[in-house]
Amino acid sequence: MLRWTSLPLATVLAVLASAQVVDAQDLERPEGWMTRFDDPSASEADLEMFVGMPPGWHVTSGPAGIFYHPDNDASGDFRLELEVFLFDPGQRREAFGVFLGGRDLEGPNQEYTYFLLRNGGQYIVKRREGAEAPTVRPWTGHTSILSYADRGDDASVKNVLVVEAEGDRVRFYVNGDRVEELSRGDVEVDGLFGFRVNHGLNLHIAKLEMTPLGS
Repeated sequence: MLRWTSLPLATVLAVLASAQVVDAQDLERPEGWMTRFDDPSASEADLEMFVGMPPGWHVTSGPAGIFYHPDNDASGDFRLELEVFLFDPGQRREAFGVFLGGRDLEGPNQEYTYFLLRNGGQYIVKRREGAEAPTVRPWTGHTSILSYADRGDDASVKNVLVVEAEGDRVRFYVNGDRVEELSRGDVEVDGLFGFRVNHGLNLHIAKLEMTPLGS
């Protein structure tokens, strides 16, 4: 029997790529985690997979939405890092990435800022404000963003997204390179954080980590 907790990340990714069937008891939904879908009529039944697979979590999405633990909160000066592996997206260019500044995530006045990538080497920064989703920075290409075609012989491609909030500035990085810098007045970042996955994607989130700056 496979036990995800006993396997290194490279082995986990290889097993996922081979579509090997594992015992259902090894695929447990992460305790305490919440989801919220963009479509109010969507439910957990529409989600193909969301399980704990140390290191991290595996998501095979149905409808677009956010995933978070209500204890994951950030404020002040901090660094938020997401390490994500994208499996074959086919012809789809659906987005995935990190969100932060979450408020009222279970209510009608939900708010958060999100920083996403999509296959093809582009990023976007947006806000969620109730039913609205205004764009802060539109889709923009950057050479630091790796596409599925850049994976070489691997079954997936890894990107590392970082958001650093320090003073009045919020800086956005991909794979170590700064791709955007905005004023804190343009993007609310204090609040709950987690990850966002759009329609029909297969991802492994290997790390979601918040570190206070200056500590």
